[in-house]
Amino acid sequence: MNAPAPKIIAYIDGANLHKSISALGWKLDYRMFRRWLEQKYGVEAVYIFIGLVPAQRSLYLRLQEYGYVLVYKEVTYDGDGRVKGNCDADLVLKVTQDYYEGRIAQAILVASDGDYSSLVAFLKEKRVFRTLLSPSNNCSFLLRKLNIPIVYLNMLRGKLEKKIS
Repeated sequence: MNAPAPKIIAYIDGANLHKSISALGWKLDYRMFRRWLEQKYGVEAVYIFIGLVPAQRSLYLRLQEYGYVLVYKEVTYDGDGRVKGNCDADLVLKVTQDYYEGRIAQAILVASDGDYSSLVAFLKEKRVFRTLLSPSNNCSFLLRKLNIPIVYLNMLRGKLEKKIS
């Protein structure tokens, strides 16, 4: 049996995306963002790594309707009762598996966290890294110094902002 053809895949750190966009004072239209990824980059699959919080079930269902593949992380709570669902290691593992199993033609990363710099350097070396979509205007220097294409999502706010009805 032949392996599936490699795809252009986007990997999203869900917490990083949500927190960074919120800190900039706007809400992302996830449906529009999914469509934009497909139109701009030819993305065929979009994985979003997200903490599993039962109260967010309706959000998860909407994201799946929009075409995202959700990868859940069991959450814990800090001393103040805030949710902690660090997905970095899961995202890195999934990208690495997809690379070694021949599923990636090109990879797009949606994050601004310097913890991903070694992953990006690896993908760049293997010639499958396409671009970094930074949700934050304060993208880590560890990523910026890699000499990679970076798109700051705040520059696309007019196109990707959720319209409040």
